[in-house]
Amino acid sequence: MLTSDFDYELPAASIAQEAAPRGESRLLVLDREGPDRHARVGDLPRLLHSGDLLVLNDTRVIPARLFGRRAGSIGQTGGRMELLLIERLDELEWDALVKPGKRARPGTVIELDADLTAEVTDKREDGRHRLRFSAPVEPHLDRLGHVPLPPYIHRPDTPEDRERYQTVYARSPGAVAAPTAGLHFTARLLEEIAAAGVAIARVTLHVGIGTFKPVTAERIEDHRMERERYEIGEEAATAIRHARERGRVVAVGTTVVRTLESAALAGEGTVRPGAGATELFITPGFRFQVVDALLTNFHLPRSTLLMLVSAFAGRERVLAAYEEAVREGYRFYSYGDAMLVERRPTRPTRAMRLASTAAP
Repeated sequence: MLTSDFDYELPAASIAQEAAPRGESRLLVLDREGPDRHARVGDLPRLLHSGDLLVLNDTRVIPARLFGRRAGSIGQTGGRMELLLIERLDELEWDALVKPGKRARPGTVIELDADLTAEVTDKREDGRHRLRFSAPVEPHLDRLGHVPLPPYIHRPDTPEDRERYQTVYARSPGAVAAPTAGLHFTARLLEEIAAAGVAIARVTLHVGIGTFKPVTAERIEDHRMERERYEIGEEAATAIRHARERGRVVAVGTTVVRTLESAALAGEGTVRPGAGATELFITPGFRFQVVDALLTNFHLPRSTLLMLVSAFAGRERVLAAYEEAVREGYRFYSYGDAMLVERRPTRPTRAMRLASTAAP
């Protein structure tokens, strides 16, 4: 398929720059057979079914954006540097993106404050840099770090984003982007969902920089996903097994879909507890084995996330729903509104998958 098959027109005014209060966003419901319906996220206790399992991603976003200056550039123009931490390699070393990249040659030292510096030790062909910090960076992040808001939010981060660009159930630090479908939930809403007979399970997938990586290839088969780590506990694996016997598995966000379907591929159809890493690229024709319904936000044109939702519910129907959402004034992207989508059965075509592997 062509990447252009997943394009659509979106007015700039439809891109949410601020988050609505949790639980109050609009919800476009795509049932398997019925017409689209307009609801609110707060309606989920009645839209989900007793016996369903709601699966959350409990990753926690770290304040991964840092600002500093090249050593020796105090008082000079052009010395400012921006770092975006991507993945911790050991106690002192990280993979990161550095701006401006041309000035971040190996050997460059970036001063973050009096107690912390970062030296560029390598620059890779994919644009990433390897940094070696003078001390473990994690204790400094709350003081020096900024929320890594998506590039389509055209404003600086604020203290309010520290709380709002984080799910209320975030537990495991490691993400550089939020699993945004989960931003809609309040603790009270989760309690109401549980009271309606819906079980709740938690898995972890640390969302990486690939969530913003555009698909530049003409054909989607030529795109390669970024590697992301996930973990599924014993309790979650058991809950998923039971739900598949008596109800629906409802994924909160595309990250949960990729976690569960990656685990099922690695486990030959069974979601087993354990840690893993995935580069799974879900496109139309993929054979879903676990997830029956999906709560998700509205995604960028030509993005891997839109391709996943199209695989789940049908490309034509999803793009028609997006057109309807634009007409009806829905808010798009990370701080925007949501969709609740039931999966349509897929025909037995070739599943496109790329290296879902167990972690060493």
